[in-house]
Amino acid sequence: MQTDTRWQLVLARDANSDGAFVYAVRSTGIYCRPSCSSRRPQREQVVFFPLPAAAERAGFRPCRRCRPERAKAADPQLEMTRRACQFLDARDGEPAKLAALAAELGASPYHLQRTFKRVMGISPREYQEARRIERLKTELKGKRNVTDALYEAGFGSSSRLYEGVHSKLGMTPSTYRRGGQGITIRYSIVASPLGRLLLAATERGVCRVAMGESDRQVADDLRHEFPAAEIRHDDAGLRAWTSSLLRQLDGWQPRAELPLDIRATAFQKRVWETLQKIPRGSTRSYAEVARAIGKPRAVRAVARACATNPVALLIPCHRVVESGGGLGGYHWGIKRKEALLARERNLQAGKSANKKS
Repeated sequence: MQTDTRWQLVLARDANSDGAFVYAVRSTGIYCRPSCSSRRPQREQVVFFPLPAAAERAGFRPCRRCRPERAKAADPQLEMTRRACQFLDARDGEPAKLAALAAELGASPYHLQRTFKRVMGISPREYQEARRIERLKTELKGKRNVTDALYEAGFGSSSRLYEGVHSKLGMTPSTYRRGGQGITIRYSIVASPLGRLLLAATERGVCRVAMGESDRQVADDLRHEFPAAEIRHDDAGLRAWTSSLLRQLDGWQPRAELPLDIRATAFQKRVWETLQKIPRGSTRSYAEVARAIGKPRAVRAVARACATNPVALLIPCHRVVESGGGLGGYHWGIKRKEALLARERNLQAGKSANKKS
């Protein structure tokens, strides 16, 4: 189902679509059934998911009014995946083998694996791993002892597992539990054609590029991400980097070559590296990116990797669109994505005209 079709069903509060998908609102952090009677959000704030479990993996909470997590999926394959997610969630981090999960659902392991990956964009094993990381984050934020938190989340305490957790959190578990304590992040906010533009950096490189309507909004988002980090406003120290980013926006340079300090899973890294190869003024579909990284069925996972990109513009996730021609989602708002693409096309067209003359 295309995104535009889903949006029209949400506007119509179509009860027949309950169970076919859910929609989530970035500004509230809540997801709902299509028929929910709550006030309709702005379109650019809405993102769609095939199942409640997928919305919750992205950090959204179920609406207390329409209880979308209770809706039975209309499509048999969606329903099988929903039941699989519920079964895995109920195990509290205890791993389940594919054969055992398939037997629980009365399906073959091959069919379950294929269906689950088509719906969720990841395998059941990857889903379990993501849920364990989410559980660990919750335990750590509850001020638990790190070792106890690892066990409670279903991890062992070996150094090998600890290193794996480190790569997924983007910092050691101890540092994450302390909300980034011990990390120094400098930031600068400048005016841009797309609104207020924040660039933040650690001593290793740029860790965040964000856009918003006000300085307070983008700065608060940074502090929310690292509540215990030492965060400093440093326009002078970051002027060269913000100037480079603005020159990229204005077309004076094709790309701002800045050092990055971003952590990623192996999958995210492959997606983000592929995005950086898309020429300015061009676009690729989510499906094309999935094929480019050798994972043609991981279209939804590619979309999630785009949505979790921490450095807008430097990793040009705005150049990824839907196969049917729609813009798809964009963390910083559809209007900004549309403006960015139009701006880049105009710059490339102007350069081509100058060469011909």
